[in-house]
Amino acid sequence: MERRTYIRGGERRENSAEHSWHLAMACRTFAEVLADEFDVDQLIKMALAHDLGEIGAGDTFLYGEGRDSAHIEERTSVLRTAEFPGNAIPNMLQLWDEQEAGSSKEAGLLKVIDRLLPFLHNITSEGRAWQENGICKSQVLKMHGFIVQEIPEVSA
Repeated sequence: MERRTYIRGGERRENSAEHSWHLAMACRTFAEVLADEFDVDQLIKMALAHDLGEIGAGDTFLYGEGRDSAHIEERTSVLRTAEFPGNAIPNMLQLWDEQEAGSSKEAGLLKVIDRLLPFLHNITSEGRAWQENGICKSQVLKMHGFIVQEIPEVSA
């Protein structure tokens, strides 16, 4: 599924598989660099599962109006995926719920990086996705303000 974020300097849009891969790799790197101890296995599993709901429900735009109501459709999609024969992650729904609720330090780190990556992609594409969607600086700051409180080292 194609996302709204542009990658490769604005050359093309990122797809969900790329986003999940980028997120998992960034989570692993941040977990190794930050002073806190993280369950890296749990973190990577959550990163890989975090957008599975969007496969069935569609891309949820960070600045979109239907963001709150999308949760129910996304959870239903994750449940269907979790029940699929051959699913290699037996606690997929639990992982997805954990990251949605932000109920662990791993989920907190995941949320930070999930916001940082598209932010950085927008910087390298000169704000292309923000411009195309009429997003202003105050909206970006509002949606990313929690990052410094969650992971202070990010601002250092």
